[in-house]
Amino acid sequence: MSTEVRNTDGVAGPTAHGGEPHHAGGLAGRLNWLRAGVLGANDGIVSVAGIVVGVAGATPARGPIFTAGLAGLVAGAVSMALGEYVSVSSQRDSERALLDKERAELRDMPQVELAELAAIYEAKGLRPETARQVAIELTEHDALAAHAEAELKVDPENLASPGHAALASAVAFVAGALLPLLAILLPPPALRLPVTVAGVLVALGLAGAVSARIGGSSPRRAVARVVLGGAVGLALTWGIGHLFGTAVS
Repeated sequence: MSTEVRNTDGVAGPTAHGGEPHHAGGLAGRLNWLRAGVLGANDGIVSVAGIVVGVAGATPARGPIFTAGLAGLVAGAVSMALGEYVSVSSQRDSERALLDKERAELRDMPQVELAELAAIYEAKGLRPETARQVAIELTEHDALAAHAEAELKVDPENLASPGHAALASAVAFVAGALLPLLAILLPPPALRLPVTVAGVLVALGLAGAVSARIGGSSPRRAVARVVLGGAVGLALTWGIGHLFGTAVS
């Protein structure tokens, strides 16, 4: 059962059921950002952990481990930010091109576009006369927004920001990368490897659980996959560092 609240004009209107938000598009966007943040942190954990564990397999000296880990952190953050910036910029350019095309069609053939919008709502289950009335009213309110949402699945007022995406990706990566870097530098030499491995696997398990919860999948399977994969990766990088470090020295 829905409740009512007063909006800014003093008119009563329904609220979300049980606190459920009505703006599904905004919620989906926030979930996508959260998922991207979790994946970015996961990348930071895995990549920098592999670097520092590999170097630790070659030498117990703290200096080389710190240098390699810091270089991996910076390079990874820059790479993530640039990749995200390019990707989101391409997406934004495509969305803008589609919106420009839609504006031109609305200007040059409004009746055709109106019929097209009505057909979309009719295909969703509305009666023809109801679908046409909905299309007319939405077009009168904001024709571009109505067509962008129904045809393109794009919100003209909420296009993705390449700068924000790049910053969020870099910050998430750094946040994840700091854990293995600190875990291998702070303990005494004898405890560096076990502390780092334990910390990394716990962090990966948490990241897997959060990612699974966001996606609505089984946390147990997600945690098992990411922890097993992380353990195998750490073992391989340590073995490579130990083998080649000894051979080169």
